[in-house]
Amino acid sequence: MKYKKNIPKNKKSSYVQKIFNIVVERNKGEPEFHQSVKEFLASIEPVIEKNPKYEKAGILERIVEPERQIIFRVPWVDDKGILRVNRGFRVEFNSAIGPYKGGLRFHKSVNLGIIKFLGFEQIFKNSLTGQCIGGGKGGSDFDPKGKSDMEVMRFCQSFITELFRYIGPCTDVPAGDIGTGAREINYMFGQYKRLKNSFDGAFTGKSIECGGIILRKEATGYGLIYFMDEMLKKNNKSLKGARVIISGSGNVAIYANKKVSELGGKVVAMSDSNGYIYDPEGIDLNVIKEIKEFCKKRIHDYKRKHPHAEYVDNSLDIWKIKCDIALPCATQNEIDEEAAKNLVKNGCYAVGEGANMPCNSKAIKIFLENKILYAPGKASNAGGVAVSALEMSQNSSRTHWDYEKVDRKLKSIMSCIFKKSTMKAKEYGDEGNLVLGANIAGFIKVADAMIAQGIV
Repeated sequence: MKYKKNIPKNKKSSYVQKIFNIVVERNKGEPEFHQSVKEFLASIEPVIEKNPKYEKAGILERIVEPERQIIFRVPWVDDKGILRVNRGFRVEFNSAIGPYKGGLRFHKSVNLGIIKFLGFEQIFKNSLTGQCIGGGKGGSDFDPKGKSDMEVMRFCQSFITELFRYIGPCTDVPAGDIGTGAREINYMFGQYKRLKNSFDGAFTGKSIECGGIILRKEATGYGLIYFMDEMLKKNNKSLKGARVIISGSGNVAIYANKKVSELGGKVVAMSDSNGYIYDPEGIDLNVIKEIKEFCKKRIHDYKRKHPHAEYVDNSLDIWKIKCDIALPCATQNEIDEEAAKNLVKNGCYAVGEGANMPCNSKAIKIFLENKILYAPGKASNAGGVAVSALEMSQNSSRTHWDYEKVDRKLKSIMSCIFKKSTMKAKEYGDEGNLVLGANIAGFIKVADAMIAQGIV
């Protein structure tokens, strides 16, 4: 996908336009990164025009350029004794408000452009949480699917043997992401601890026995629904009785489903990368968890327990189902212009992003034009990193927090993110536009910290 060199505004700032042109020129062949920067720049243009100090300090020139990009090879040996080599990445994007914080994605689609897009989004998402964490992201084109525990362990140990020198509790704190759960984090933390001779909070997303925090697995999905609940209440709507479709069937999708059900909604469809399952009686979450968390099978196996359900061998067709609320929780750009039109036509009144940038720019435009309540991922997807930051605090104090304390803090953080995003959207003349509000709220905190620290 190619992006035209223009910012979609009636009165384009020459400064903003110049920055976007530089990004495209310097980062060729990285369309996801271009897309992320373009959306961000379009949102914060009114802030730049109102506050000339940001241009004077060269904030945009600096904020779109990572502070550090690390690329390395990851050699490991499979169970047959064959040497394999993958590529590892860590993009430490911005540390103005705290140590770099962001997950490690292990998936065959990973490349530098994907990691830069994710790291750039992470800057402002982390800022919105109110926690003292900067933005970063990392990963590898290694795919854990189909690998034995020993193969995953050998890969993770090799990966961290290179990366350990760049991370630490006050420098850079990686976490999980797609393909990277507690198992992978535990293996990497064990190798880090061995190399550094230090048991510290260099990772989040660890299992409880390794110093992890309760509720981390559920955090992104729960956080998404806490945010949606705030947005719906603000607009005199409710999850109670709502028909909901959720793309994906990983942690975010599973625990978003669980929280929707607790608040009275009914999830009728979920998907994986192959296709989707539609159950008009309501998805049986216990079966989904058995399939995806324990048996590691495909979602079409749902029909073995519920033969009345419909399976469709195209995951993107899930957006054709009639619903009240759509929650894209799978991957980037899964909702395009056609999918957005289908959702509007079928009566969907709210969309909440559980994944990173799952809606493309044309889809977002359609939602906003049709007054669809739209929760952007920078805001609604922040629950995971919010609880990761709480895990950092827990590790620093050498304590263990209980479920009620973590859940209460998560709910409060998501409520504050909604309020900050709503307030900034109104202040800058587009009330209800949470894309604008979230980008502006996240940006101002980071930009002001960058000015305070001088040219670094």
